[in-house]
Amino acid sequence: MLPLAVVDLGHRPYAPVLELQRALCRARGEGLIDQDILLLVEHDPVMTMGRSTKASSLPVPASELTAHGVEVFEIERGGDVTFHGPGQLVGYPIVDLQQLKPDLHWYLRELEGGLIDALASMGIAGQRNPGQTGVWVEPRKIASIGVHVKKWITFHGFALNVTTDLKYFDLIIPCGIDGVQMTTVKRELADGRIDGWADHELWDRTKVEVFRAMAARFERAPMVRTLGEVAGNIPEAHMVLPA
Repeated sequence: MLPLAVVDLGHRPYAPVLELQRALCRARGEGLIDQDILLLVEHDPVMTMGRSTKASSLPVPASELTAHGVEVFEIERGGDVTFHGPGQLVGYPIVDLQQLKPDLHWYLRELEGGLIDALASMGIAGQRNPGQTGVWVEPRKIASIGVHVKKWITFHGFALNVTTDLKYFDLIIPCGIDGVQMTTVKRELADGRIDGWADHELWDRTKVEVFRAMAARFERAPMVRTLGEVAGNIPEAHMVLPA
């Protein structure tokens, strides 16, 4: 079975990780990297605006977002506006769909499926919402997905709310869905199943379940690697190499 290199970047600002994704996508497409990669990261507060972002989805002026300590980025992924921040597990798969299945809709459904599988392993019944990309728990949205593909190499990806402070979502119309209610892994397990768990324990358990489930969806063997091990010869990668 081919490997999926799982690289945990820890807590990083959004901008350098965005450039890292672009560099790894180019390198994967040029054959400088010979394996698929899953970057896992936790960001500082940031709003990202995909290609389908509507003006109504970001009703708060940029000055007010800045006052809340939130950056704003317009990016090339699909979808509307969403939030990334502390307590949210963000995953950026850099995978060659030509080696899997060159079908973007299939890929989106596999990302959803991987998150649903990971949540199920923790006792949470995640589900799809017909006509909407992402993962829900009943009427509540727990994960958002937005991707971009260049020469069938993917980047951008998914964001799973683990212990996220949901107040930031009140500043936007998340994913352009009016009235959507957001939730977290911690809230969905707040019925006694995680009594005594510290947030970092829940984070670590969620992270492992997610990368195992994603690797299984792509029929890959998860291998935890450092960024240097998978991209040591890519100059741009060094901007976010762990200290």
